[in-house]
Amino acid sequence: MRKIVLASTSPYRRKLLKQLQLPFVAATPDFVETFDPAVAPALLVRHLALGKAQSLCKRYPDALLIGSDQVFVDQRGRALGKPEGGEGAFQQLRQMAGRTHTFFTGLAIVDSRSGQSQTDFATFSVTLRQLSDQQIRNYLRKESPLNCAGSFKIEGLGIALMEKMSGDDYNSLIGLPLLKLVSLLEQFGVRVL
Repeated sequence: MRKIVLASTSPYRRKLLKQLQLPFVAATPDFVETFDPAVAPALLVRHLALGKAQSLCKRYPDALLIGSDQVFVDQRGRALGKPEGGEGAFQQLRQMAGRTHTFFTGLAIVDSRSGQSQTDFATFSVTLRQLSDQQIRNYLRKESPLNCAGSFKIEGLGIALMEKMSGDDYNSLIGLPLLKLVSLLEQFGVRVL
């Protein structure tokens, strides 16, 4: 089997990939994320995921490289990335409270030997409960989700912020759309089952 490399430092993405019971290593991508809110979210996340995967081609010249990235789109259609500090996270959550928002998660696989690549993306919508400023501050103090698009960690206490969620693959909300990943891996000859 080809070596599989997850281009991510996220412990959540590593945990998700482990569910597929494939041997892999995780490596820090050598890629600077440039967030352009003017680019359509589906294109932006695919571009970012591909950039992360491609950044490891020289380090792993005979591997399948997996990249993933995420942006969230607020109720007004604005794409937002990770918050800029604690006050940025507070403002994001304050504006999100009581509304429905969509997360776009990009996925890319690059075959570093052949240069072939495939990208895809998944969406997942969340509706936050009405939240007081104190509830938001309590959440941020307890979990400090400053490295997360949308300013919350759904795999942690962030679930308490939610009123409802909908989408095809809950894992895409966490950061790695496993349903799409299984299909992409099959295109590269990797069978999970």
